[in-house]
Amino acid sequence: MIEKIKRIQSLFTETLDAPFTYDIHINAKGVVTAWCTLSSPALLLPAVALIKQAGSRLSTITAYQHASPQPSDVHEIAYHFDIDGDTLTLTVHLPAGERDIPSITPLFRNANWNEREFMELYDLNVVGHPNPTRLFLDDDIDPAVLQKFIPFSEMVNAASTKSLWEKIMSQRGEKK
Repeated sequence: MIEKIKRIQSLFTETLDAPFTYDIHINAKGVVTAWCTLSSPALLLPAVALIKQAGSRLSTITAYQHASPQPSDVHEIAYHFDIDGDTLTLTVHLPAGERDIPSITPLFRNANWNEREFMELYDLNVVGHPNPTRLFLDDDIDPAVLQKFIPFSEMVNAASTKSLWEKIMSQRGEKK
């Protein structure tokens, strides 16, 4: 159904008033995938409305920090849609310090849990969400827990690991 994927691209070109990228790929087995990146979070709702008009369904949403060796305050959110068996991934970049993204639950109710999940894991603010409460994490856990850079040795508590190893060695009668 590459026609629908191309139709969405045409609708974006006719309707969206800011730049975006849109690439269509067809693999050797005829599977069609399209990748679209919006230049602004303000384009999200108009773009998603056009995707819904085309008869798409929301498959899932993926939020992540921009790839960087150090913790980053730049987030990307990828919305994955199924269009009669073809896939369209719509990505929105949130610049450093930007935490607001509009909720797409008025258009796709199944976005509810995905949006709540990335609100609690990345401390993003989904504007207009019907139930912006935590989904999984206890209220005592700091917000944006996935944004924290925790050295591996600290995470596995290497100090106690060394102490534990020395205790085991001692119990075996082996040298420390």
